[in-house]
Amino acid sequence: MADPRDIAEAVRRACVDAALEAYEDAQIRGLCREGAWEVAIEAVRTLDVAAVIAAAEKKD
Repeated sequence: MADPRDIAEAVRRACVDAALEAYEDAQIRGLCREGAWEVAIEAVRTLDVAAVIAAAEKKD
């Protein structure tokens, strides 16, 4: 089993990556900052945390 800290770090990284990617994509599509922020937050909300945890556990 993976160390809980490793799992937490993987989830945090995935959240940040999802938010940044969504924000940048939204701005490229022409959304204002507020709209891009909303898209970024939604990306974090819909992140498949179970998949991130499974991938982190496989690394061990």
